[in-house]
Amino acid sequence: MNWLKRNYLSILSIIAIVVIALIIYLLGNRLKALGNLGYLGAFLISLICSLTIILPVPSLIVLIALASVFNPVLIAVAGSTGGTLGETTGYVLGYSGRHLLSGNRAYLRAEGWMKRWGVWAIMLFAFAPILPADVAGIASGALRFPLWKFWAACWVGKTVKYVLIILASVWGWQTIIHFFPWLG
Repeated sequence: MNWLKRNYLSILSIIAIVVIALIIYLLGNRLKALGNLGYLGAFLISLICSLTIILPVPSLIVLIALASVFNPVLIAVAGSTGGTLGETTGYVLGYSGRHLLSGNRAYLRAEGWMKRWGVWAIMLFAFAPILPADVAGIASGALRFPLWKFWAACWVGKTVKYVLIILASVWGWQTIIHFFPWLG
């Protein structure tokens, strides 16, 4: 019973994250319908897709499609804002389940980066397409990094990444249409 009292917050956090992941998985294609809401849809799609840690759900594909209709930079900003808030699940998992992660190699490496570079490491994790921002969130929470600093660094990294990818996609598509007009 003492173990349960010491770990109830960790257990509740893990249960909440699993439930969120299952809900997102079950919603599947219905998330795409949020695209009809424009910038708010971009925000909500990224928020919902970033809430999950266990089952990654890519939101950038939908954001790129929205950017063909709406302002690409504003879509990127709305998406990165929603995505940043969604990364809070990783932060909460790290904050409440710190002792559960102590043996994980990826976590230990991310924790070392966080201790050494702090905000810069969070921005790198949020910016780099191959590094999961969830790992930075978990390490930030476990190290008791201030939540507002985590959000700020994550937002900057995600915004730069989303703007670059979305603009490159839109400009690339426009270039293809220019050379092959029958595709448009």
